[in-house]
Amino acid sequence: MPDIKYRMLVINPGSTSTKIGVFDNEISILEKTIRHGSEMINSFANIIDQYEFRKKTILETLDNEGINISKLSAVCGRGGLLRPIEGGTYAVNETMLNDLRTGFAGQHASNLGGIIAYEIASGLNIPSFIVDPVVVDELDPIARISGFSLIERVSIFHALNQKAVARRVANELGKKYTELNLIVTHMGGGITVGVHKQGKVIDVNNGLHGDGPFSPERAGTVPVGDLVALCYSGQYYRDEIMKKLVGQGGLVGYLGTNDAVEVERRIEAGDEQAALVYEAMAYQVAKEIGAASAVLAGKVDAIVLTGGLAYGKGFVKSITDRINWISDTIVHPGENELQALAEGSLRVLRGEENVKEYPGTFKTAKI
Repeated sequence: MPDIKYRMLVINPGSTSTKIGVFDNEISILEKTIRHGSEMINSFANIIDQYEFRKKTILETLDNEGINISKLSAVCGRGGLLRPIEGGTYAVNETMLNDLRTGFAGQHASNLGGIIAYEIASGLNIPSFIVDPVVVDELDPIARISGFSLIERVSIFHALNQKAVARRVANELGKKYTELNLIVTHMGGGITVGVHKQGKVIDVNNGLHGDGPFSPERAGTVPVGDLVALCYSGQYYRDEIMKKLVGQGGLVGYLGTNDAVEVERRIEAGDEQAALVYEAMAYQVAKEIGAASAVLAGKVDAIVLTGGLAYGKGFVKSITDRINWISDTIVHPGENELQALAEGSLRVLRGEENVKEYPGTFKTAKI
């Protein structure tokens, strides 16, 4: 029986651009980054107000590229800051739309993904989806306990890329994702190390402004007492401290750049400080992977390194030299989010996976 061809439009809104892709099953037939001028973006009071503008530019771009949207089988948007949910592909419904519009868990450009997908799809009478948003939360109850009773550990990580890469690795190994124990490390502007136990991410560091390794732009775990003292020193406002932790932390704080290629150039030119800081970032990633292996009691089928930093061979070697004793390391550089959105939609369209209803039955483990 011939494979049915499904054509999907996928949408990934960013702060100053919108990435779109059109896929025939797994094959990309169009990928485009639509740039939005800062003057246009700044003319909107709120992110949600950009919806009509971005939808219009997407439809115009598709028309200019000769894409007939009446041939689409589904539209999938990048999931935004929603309620905590388990991983998977979700149909966009009214509850989700309301949470995206009101910014239930915060305002972010990715909130527009589900809204635009729904509006385009509803006009064509086809389904609209989101796949593995950053709020995916499958933590074990024990992983939520922080040690400070007023604060619970939460799951905020690169769920879309981590889950997609984990499934690809499972396919390469001839196994199902739900049969494997993997440690997947996404290394980009933020770094997250996820413990994937038989298809669920049971522990992961908060890659936004929580804990874990420092990264090109984020401080990661810092000494708590010293941070509290700094907060009450009278030298900084709250927003200034947050900026130093997220945006001006990590490589930016030490070296004034978030560009790993630039840092590697400095190291080649003999910059000892750059070499030390870069090595320290690799050291912290390896240490986090080591901690993740303890969660799995050492039963690790593979360690996966992905994200933009995984292109750096020297950086990857600094990590793998420290973790090779745990398990084999598989490197999948980059983060193909458009492909991941298409694959998530395709699994549902083919009946390989059931579509999920938002918000589901998620429950936290508060104590």
